[in-house]
Amino acid sequence: MLETYRNLNDIGYNWEDNTIEEHLKHLHAHFPCRHKGRQTGEKPFVYTQCLKAFACYSHLQSHKRTHRGEKPYECNLCGKAFARYSNLQTHKRTHTGEKPYECDQCGKAFSQHSHLQTHKRRHTGEKPYECNQCGKAFSQQSTLQMHKRTHTGEKPYECNQCGKAFARFSHLQMHKRRHTGEKPYECNQCGKAFSHHSALQTHIRRHTGEKPYECNQCGKAFPDHSDLQRHKRTHTGEKPYECNQCGKAFSRHSHIQRHKRTHTGEKPYECNQCGKAFSDQSALHVHKRTHTGDKPYECNQCGKAFTYHSVLRVHKRSHTGEKPYECNQCGKAFSQPGNLQMHKRRHTGEKPYECIQCGKAFAQYISLQMHEGTHNEQKLYE
Repeated sequence: MLETYRNLNDIGYNWEDNTIEEHLKHLHAHFPCRHKGRQTGEKPFVYTQCLKAFACYSHLQSHKRTHRGEKPYECNLCGKAFARYSNLQTHKRTHTGEKPYECDQCGKAFSQHSHLQTHKRRHTGEKPYECNQCGKAFSQQSTLQMHKRTHTGEKPYECNQCGKAFARFSHLQMHKRRHTGEKPYECNQCGKAFSHHSALQTHIRRHTGEKPYECNQCGKAFPDHSDLQRHKRTHTGEKPYECNQCGKAFSRHSHIQRHKRTHTGEKPYECNQCGKAFSDQSALHVHKRTHTGDKPYECNQCGKAFTYHSVLRVHKRSHTGEKPYECNQCGKAFSQPGNLQMHKRRHTGEKPYECIQCGKAFAQYISLQMHEGTHNEQKLYE
């Protein structure tokens, strides 16, 4: 049937709308939605404008509304309108919180049946959608479509305020919140707000300590699925993101974005208090703590708090005695990489810090600072 429509369309033959409608109604009488064709994949109802085919006449009618822009089904709670009644029913669950579709393996519930089907593939490992360019497989067709844009470079979603373009619509939505400052997702335990829901979900796990995503190679667990995916690349050595200017490859997309700014010199993240600009958003967030005095990283052994997570990690070694940085010449070990670097200069004799007043050089920056103080003292007594 679809082939017949295509052939007629190719030779420029178009039926009158009423003739087509009568023909489709006739088909509907003989092919109701519960017809066995639904199982066999038979799709007798074809829309002649785009040649898309459907198993059910009602599905064809719903599809037509997408061309006409018609949205007859309106939510009586928020006024949002939809082309399909089923879409309205699904939308209403965002108000009620209803999640009727439950996973029989882990008990997780979903508001949409399609979301449950996608979730089940996490248990089975099924990835039915494969990229025909690189062979990479995905559990969702939408993820495959987004992946294909990494090959084509297509970025169809553009910000109407700054012109920045994105490969994913969700990324555009999140980006727009940078302009508006909107943070609609708030933690009900500490009140911290986020610009997107996934960030809130990950944040909540910091309160609960939950780490549901476990690496099947080393057993390490993570609060966020994307963290697990990035971690896995430490085992495989995969670096899928390559700079088209210098060829350097990265395991994370955010890392290549940061790297590209070393070529452009771009610093798009500006502090709204002092105007200082940064090439990386995380660096801006850390900088803002110098204004707020926020110290979100607390030691669970002594309660001491820190502005930076890296400093907390180093501090914890004062409790454990861990010294992971070892000198390859004499074997002496250190808890911080900076201390190892300074130690190595004893072997090499390197003195990178030079006094601009007298030219004397030092192996450590703090030694230079102390030396410069002697010059300042001399000036006071002159």
